[in-house]
Amino acid sequence: MPSSQVAAYGTWKSPITSDLIVTGTIGLSQAALDGEDIYWLELRPTEAGRTVLVRRTPDGQTSDVTPAPFNVRTRVHEYGGGAYVVHQGTVYFSHFADQRLYRQTLGSEPQALTPEGKWRYANGVVDASRQRFICVREDHTAGEQEPVNTIISLSLEAGQEPKILVTGNDFYSSPRLSPDGSHLAWLTWNHPNMPWDGTELWVAAFNPDGSLAESEKVAGSIAESIFQPEWSPSGILHFISDRSGWWNLYRWQNGQIEALCDRAAEFGEPQWVFGQSTYGFDTSTGSEQIICTYVEKGTTHLARLNPTTQELQPITIPYTVVRGLQVAAGQAVFLTGSPTESLAIARLDLVTGETSVLQRSSHVTVDPGYLSEPQAIEFPTENGLTAYAFFYPPKNQDYQAPGGEKPPLLVKSHGGPTAGTSTLLSLSIQYWTSRGIAVLDVDYGGSTGYGRAYRERLKGQWGIVDVDDCVNGARFLAEQGLADGDRLVIDGGSAGGYTTLCALVFRDVFKAGASYYGVSDLEALARDTHKFESRYLDGLIGPYPERQDLYQARSPVHFCDQLSCPVIFFQGLEDKIVPPSQAEAMVNVLKSKGLPVAYIAFEGEQHGFRKAENIKRSLDGELYFYSRVFGFELADAVEPVAIANL
Repeated sequence: MPSSQVAAYGTWKSPITSDLIVTGTIGLSQAALDGEDIYWLELRPTEAGRTVLVRRTPDGQTSDVTPAPFNVRTRVHEYGGGAYVVHQGTVYFSHFADQRLYRQTLGSEPQALTPEGKWRYANGVVDASRQRFICVREDHTAGEQEPVNTIISLSLEAGQEPKILVTGNDFYSSPRLSPDGSHLAWLTWNHPNMPWDGTELWVAAFNPDGSLAESEKVAGSIAESIFQPEWSPSGILHFISDRSGWWNLYRWQNGQIEALCDRAAEFGEPQWVFGQSTYGFDTSTGSEQIICTYVEKGTTHLARLNPTTQELQPITIPYTVVRGLQVAAGQAVFLTGSPTESLAIARLDLVTGETSVLQRSSHVTVDPGYLSEPQAIEFPTENGLTAYAFFYPPKNQDYQAPGGEKPPLLVKSHGGPTAGTSTLLSLSIQYWTSRGIAVLDVDYGGSTGYGRAYRERLKGQWGIVDVDDCVNGARFLAEQGLADGDRLVIDGGSAGGYTTLCALVFRDVFKAGASYYGVSDLEALARDTHKFESRYLDGLIGPYPERQDLYQARSPVHFCDQLSCPVIFFQGLEDKIVPPSQAEAMVNVLKSKGLPVAYIAFEGEQHGFRKAENIKRSLDGELYFYSRVFGFELADAVEPVAIANL
């Protein structure tokens, strides 16, 4: 092997290019099992971000189910999820362009089940005995008023009026039919709660006419979060609750709730989208077993839980991330990956333990000599507490830095803010580390994966705790000699963009930053956002307008005079969650102040970028921006960014 070249951090030539990332990558989500067939969704940046339903048959053949231009995506809650159901070879899905529900038998064209109008549908289940579809509907027909969410039923044949089964609360999710079709379970919650704050699990029997009889609350409250109700094959209702301080598994029978696995681990996750699943039932051993995933200190584990003995037996797989677990007799399908393997759809034979990959999000292979593996770190933060992160040191087998030089550090603040990082291979992170820029992916207070108390550190403290943890993580690495304290930068999207802007405005640790559709004006967000998050800030900041003072005091746009470093903004012009006006207001203030600032806006993009050319432009644009700010030469030519006041 030739000896490595000596070159400054940031100037290293990397095989992990933006073209490689976008042309070789698809998004994968929502696996499903239907008999011996396996289905999943593929988001394809090269098809303008279209999401396609794919089917794999037992002989290993894969084919697209939904033809162009159909785009399998729902806008319920704006974030969607649960956009399709497959039942005995027939698919029911939401088409993004018109938000109507469609029915498609294999080999035929999709047929609309619902009329044109301002309705959206998600999270459905087929009620075969009554020949109908039960799902969550979001009704936008009231114009400027808040949309109305209900659980409805509609005939499997087009042209019949839907019937409302459950109504009266602000939100619903997870309608689940008992195996014999006699009962329906569902989750519900009301403003100002988010589903990870407090939800309720209800159940009701069906009347002979298909309506629901009097319902009964099983579990949940404004301070207890219930996740993923599921009926076992024998008809016992299971669910996940964080009543112990951790999302653990429970079951309900004979009117009693029984804990199945009391553990300081998270078996559930924040319900940002519909259709999330962390457990299912396996009957291949002759008794009902639960196959489940759980997270301890940011790392995912797969296990088999015996509900009778409550023994939790680890299942060894060559991966560190498991999402969207679906289970049938003898097999499990899930999204998975590791620090060296990108996201994939995998199948696990529960009898033999054999794992096989069915589809990869990227068929690009990168020599391990260019891959930085995450190191889990804990670091001290405010009030004597500990915070968590994954540190990625620079790595490129072709280069080493000059003696004594320390690398620039990019701190990444995730969205949500109730979300979490993972150890899954991210070529977008490796894009930086392979060029000689270290990355710190922070699980700040408020993140998921560390119990309810850690999540609630952010209660009333958004813009403070998250910022402190990002700042303290960067300082920790600089003090350890692992990063250059004079070249610390931060980026983030959405809520992570807000954390980024707060860190740049209210602290003086970072020398530059990048905001991806980040919040700069909390009042504007409180007044102008969608229903699902319209009261989210009550818990993160305080009630509005009663605590208008806090909203103003924590809005970066009002304190641009305190900002003294360059910032680049990336924004989708059709973003309904964080409208472009928020980024533009901040850009205008920075321009007038004479600070280096860049603004890249994308037509046709919403909250998060889906088109290949825009993902590429964002990555390269951010790198170019830092190269100009810190004065290092890039190894490859990238499209320049117009930077005002440079």
